[in-house]
Amino acid sequence: MEKEISAEIITIGDELLYGQVIDTNSAWMGQELGKIGIKVKQITSISDNPDAICATLTQAISRAQVILITGGLGPTKDDLTKHTLARYFNTQLQLHQPSLDDVEAIFKRYNRPMLEVNRQQAFLPASCTPIRNALGTAPGMLFKEQGALIVSMPGVPFEMKQMMTDSILPRLQQHFQLPQIIHKVVQTIGIGESFLAEAIADWEDNLPPNLKLAYLPHLAGVRLRLTGMSDGNSDLETQLQLEVDKLTHLISEHIFAYGEVTLEEAIGQLLKDRNLTISTAESCTGGLVAHKLTSVPGSSAYFMGSVVAYSNGVKQAQLGVSAQTLETHGAVSEETVRAMAQGVRQLLNTDIGIATSGIAGPDGGTPEKPVGTIWIAYADAHQTIAKKLSYNKTRLLNIEYTVLQVLNLVRQSLPKRVEE
Repeated sequence: MEKEISAEIITIGDELLYGQVIDTNSAWMGQELGKIGIKVKQITSISDNPDAICATLTQAISRAQVILITGGLGPTKDDLTKHTLARYFNTQLQLHQPSLDDVEAIFKRYNRPMLEVNRQQAFLPASCTPIRNALGTAPGMLFKEQGALIVSMPGVPFEMKQMMTDSILPRLQQHFQLPQIIHKVVQTIGIGESFLAEAIADWEDNLPPNLKLAYLPHLAGVRLRLTGMSDGNSDLETQLQLEVDKLTHLISEHIFAYGEVTLEEAIGQLLKDRNLTISTAESCTGGLVAHKLTSVPGSSAYFMGSVVAYSNGVKQAQLGVSAQTLETHGAVSEETVRAMAQGVRQLLNTDIGIATSGIAGPDGGTPEKPVGTIWIAYADAHQTIAKKLSYNKTRLLNIEYTVLQVLNLVRQSLPKRVEE
């Protein structure tokens, strides 16, 4: 089996430590490194301080074969990474003409004057291998030290990602003999992490030694990531698929997709596969269900429209909810939400109508209907299904959880419709 290659990620910038900027770079790099068989062992965020950069780099070189650094390469005085690395590797800055050509081309493209500080970005440590930045003015730098590869990249996410994809990842694959690693992701919803772990405990306990399972809970449910590392004795893809098939048999009712697929993408695929159209009638969610559905490319094939019926007047005039229903049962009720789902389906002439109505908070609740009381509904030509939700969360979380639940209701109800 190939030797395991480990990586460390160092992010530089006071704005990260102050919480003014969220570090999304590390998560993305970790995912991409994992795909090629390199495991991230540590992520460190440090300030724009030369001593901190040097000390952190020394520690990283002592325990990892790949060190990826982002941040501190801009044209301003607080961007110290390049000068610090030149000092650390005992070298001088020198002009790299191809990098200067790239910088000049960017300013010419946008018809803007280039300042001396921008020209200085083309001066790089003499001992580094320059890495072209196709989207910005700060080149990357590659160093070799004590058997490790150290790469410094800009902190701007789209610049870093392009540099990683075009240059860094291919270089790492060429430089190291990496093990074959394959990930299989199973997306679940409607079951908590602890209940899920209990349901699949025997299966997990009997996984082969070269396969590892990770539980990744998030708002929409729990992502199960099964990671296989080649042991040289079996077809890794076949081995992984066999285990995924076993897992599917155990929890099929909770699986909505395989791979990195969102719930709204999975719903969209189901609708396209069945040649069905859908519309939404939303009160408490204020159009967020429609937004989720239309965020999927190609959603115009199945999503026809939405009515945000926040007031009772709109519920009556546009969706046909009767005044008697609203007076007797209230806007937040099974009767009203069923009428909303049926009404929007008829109004927009779709196969399916879904609806939400509730008290998201923080006020508006009563003893009979406290904050977090929400009704959702699904309607098609054969059935109307309503479900009551009870949450005790913040307003935004109540809304977001409602969106997930109504989409999941669509997922659960579609097979019943097709079979009838």
